[in-house]
Amino acid sequence: MKSFFFTIIILLATVAAINAQTDSKTILRRGNALVAQEKYKLAIDEYSKVSTRDRDSYARAIYNIGVCYYELWQTDNAIEFYKRAVELKQGNYPKASFALVIALEDQGRTGEAKKSYEQAESASHGEYARAIFRLGLIEANAGEFQKAATLFREAAARAGEHVPSSHNNLGVMLANLGFLKEAEQEFIFALKASDGRFDEAAHNLNLCRSLTAGIKRDYKLSIM
Repeated sequence: MKSFFFTIIILLATVAAINAQTDSKTILRRGNALVAQEKYKLAIDEYSKVSTRDRDSYARAIYNIGVCYYELWQTDNAIEFYKRAVELKQGNYPKASFALVIALEDQGRTGEAKKSYEQAESASHGEYARAIFRLGLIEANAGEFQKAATLFREAAARAGEHVPSSHNNLGVMLANLGFLKEAEQEFIFALKASDGRFDEAAHNLNLCRSLTAGIKRDYKLSIM
């Protein structure tokens, strides 16, 4: 008899979990539709209805609420919800980690942002190229040209819209390190990757060629 009641309890719990998942997906869809209409406050109300029993959907809802707060220029709230989303996924939520970094950078919290980029990159097993690229920018702005060059080189090797800028920025790092010929090649790669529509890379290439030719001139290479 005990085993019978135990089985019934398991079945009821399973049905409840399935219903929670179904309801959560419906709520997420409604929330996403509101976000598409830029009705962020209404979307927050909708996402807040997702059940905590559906942990995956709940983490997504918390992340989405963070996105809504960010769009509403409530960055402190956005940071809080991004952090909660990452915690709910036990650190394995690259998208939320990346969004957290952007919000932290907006507030000038570079040290925290760097840690979150590293977490995003680690959670994605090196596949989250945008995080690698942004880490490169942090190192470049800190004057860590060698570290930045390594990161930009890695980002450039991964497909995405960041590729032209990665080659350009790698070129700038190499030029700052004194490797002008190698820098010139990266600027050429940046122009090819952008079908020639990259004014900063063209500017950098011309400056680099002048320096290689021994022409002294005031210059400033542009990083993107």
